[in-house]
Amino acid sequence: MKQLVLASNNAGKLREFARLFAQVDIELVPQGQLGVSEAEEPHCTFIENALAKARHASRATGLPALADDSGLCVPALGGAPGVYSARYGGEPKSDARNNEKLLAELGQSTDRRAFYYAVLVLVRSADDPRPLIAEGRIDGVLLYAPRGEGGFGYDPLFWLPQLGKTAAELTPEQKNPISHRGRALAALLARLAEESL
Repeated sequence: MKQLVLASNNAGKLREFARLFAQVDIELVPQGQLGVSEAEEPHCTFIENALAKARHASRATGLPALADDSGLCVPALGGAPGVYSARYGGEPKSDARNNEKLLAELGQSTDRRAFYYAVLVLVRSADDPRPLIAEGRIDGVLLYAPRGEGGFGYDPLFWLPQLGKTAAELTPEQKNPISHRGRALAALLARLAEESL
């Protein structure tokens, strides 16, 4: 079994990726277990941030690394919170504050369209000239108040009309295959089947 460093310390992402990677013969090791600090995310695009995080984790460990950058994009807010999704409500990170700020920014706007977007980047080494890149997206509508106890981030506000539930009301088994990260990971795993670490 090959080892792959997950360039994240986000507990929700760790749980989700661990379940999704259970199907392949790759041991996913969170960077925190290897003493790797969080990388800076100074970029204004998801792809640049994911690439920076993957290269940082690979450089620190000498192992292949997987990173994601993902967030919620709201067209009525010019794409915000976007790459700032995790810290939208300020420091330290807080899902509750992020959701409060999002609701305040939207106010009573009737345009509540939103989508979760994820980019996954896998590098075989820190200086890999051909990183594997995959994207995923899921569209929904933002509610006026949270619903559901599951998930994390903006899931309690993210209504999926086709399912009649928020992302926070889905079980992991329901959410993972259709989530932005689940879709990006499916695309990445398809690429991995053609390539090698």
